[in-house]
Amino acid sequence: MARELTDAERRSIDEMIARARAAMREVRDYDQARIDRLCQALGWATANEKTFGRIVEMSVRESGLGDPEGRNSKRMKIIGVLRDALRQKSTGIIEEIPEKGIVKYAKPAGVIASLVPTTNPELTPPYTGIYALKALDAVIFSPHPRSKGTTFEMVRVMREAISRQGAPADLFQCIETPSIPVTQYLMASCDLTLATGGQPMVRAAYSSGKPAYGVGAGNSTMVIDETADIDIAARNTRTSKTSDFGSGCSADGNILIDDRIYDAMVAALIREGGYLATAAQAAAIEKVMWDDEGHRLPDTVACPPQVIARAAGFEIPADRKFIMVENDRIGPQHNYSREKLTTLLAVYRYHGFDQALDMVAQIYEVGGKGHSCGIYSHDDGHIDRLARLAPVSRMMVRQAQSKANAGSFTNGMPMTSSLGCGIWGGNITNENIHLKHFLQTTWVSRPIPEDRPPDQELFGEFYNSETF
Repeated sequence: MARELTDAERRSIDEMIARARAAMREVRDYDQARIDRLCQALGWATANEKTFGRIVEMSVRESGLGDPEGRNSKRMKIIGVLRDALRQKSTGIIEEIPEKGIVKYAKPAGVIASLVPTTNPELTPPYTGIYALKALDAVIFSPHPRSKGTTFEMVRVMREAISRQGAPADLFQCIETPSIPVTQYLMASCDLTLATGGQPMVRAAYSSGKPAYGVGAGNSTMVIDETADIDIAARNTRTSKTSDFGSGCSADGNILIDDRIYDAMVAALIREGGYLATAAQAAAIEKVMWDDEGHRLPDTVACPPQVIARAAGFEIPADRKFIMVENDRIGPQHNYSREKLTTLLAVYRYHGFDQALDMVAQIYEVGGKGHSCGIYSHDDGHIDRLARLAPVSRMMVRQAQSKANAGSFTNGMPMTSSLGCGIWGGNITNENIHLKHFLQTTWVSRPIPEDRPPDQELFGEFYNSETF
């Protein structure tokens, strides 16, 4: 049974929110140039190689999850968020539509509660901070207990960066001793919650009584058809699967391969560092990754493939980067069709694109609806058919999923570290959470010439019809 919130904890959150609102009052008249300069200072302070690398090392040591090389690559995400933020207006008039008589004015969302996942303590605060600063919001970060020291250190860097430019440090604050009661009270007291993390916390955010942007679980599934460039598909699969030891919900979990190229594709994956498990090894791995009720066990999350193999009772070569398990069964009782969150990949063979689409639909009935899928294909018909069928918010074409769907420098997706999964995933939005979600907007409407089409045009063939 969850403990009660103490009076001291309640006072602490109340005081943090009061300081946040005071800080927002100090900056409410900042013009766009000053805001953008602050964002640049914050971006540099958090994304320079020395600082980000130091905090990445800290996060891996503290949480025991992920690898420094994979996490260091997330520095580019901060740079991308800064790029997107600087290219948009965020104060005063941000859009005018003269033909409709509409002018839009931006306003801050308010004090934001940001729930920081244990897998992203070095990325979530600066990502959230840049967009919030651009919108003149304040943020109170609630870290995961397993990585609270890392989160607190990143927020300390952020506070120092803006205070050096004359802005109030209390635009960014961090809870030092996180707990479920404290986080729940924070969510109920703030103006908006950004809930990036496990589903229990996302559900708690939605039931807090305040608006919340949540994210859904992933189960990224990639289709590789007969027109794919096998070497590119294999390289991207390895990149996506192994980044930060597969800790991200965007990492490839399932790949469906046309039987005409199946053997060649598996061989290419082996060249990229994959280890093809035997049936006996696959059975042993399943037992250490899931319990009897299909719940993911923590000891093999975000770890090297050698750790998974050792836990399952066998050894694999030191140069192997991920494990592949051949699978032909899909359903809630078949764990390999679930989300993996580690350096393990389920590999399926399909016969004809119709079967591939059927398998995609079945996999997302198991889990991951609303998140992401992808395809390696040069057949626009196949791409179109998958896009029409897949119950996901984003679909990557010929791209490394975990490096692309949250935005990259080679696609047009908004840069983010929070991926809305829409109604499929129990979320209010299916967009990448970016600047627009940190703002409120006032629409000012002036009169325009009447825009009312004739009834005959509107009702078409039904106009004056007596058949209903």
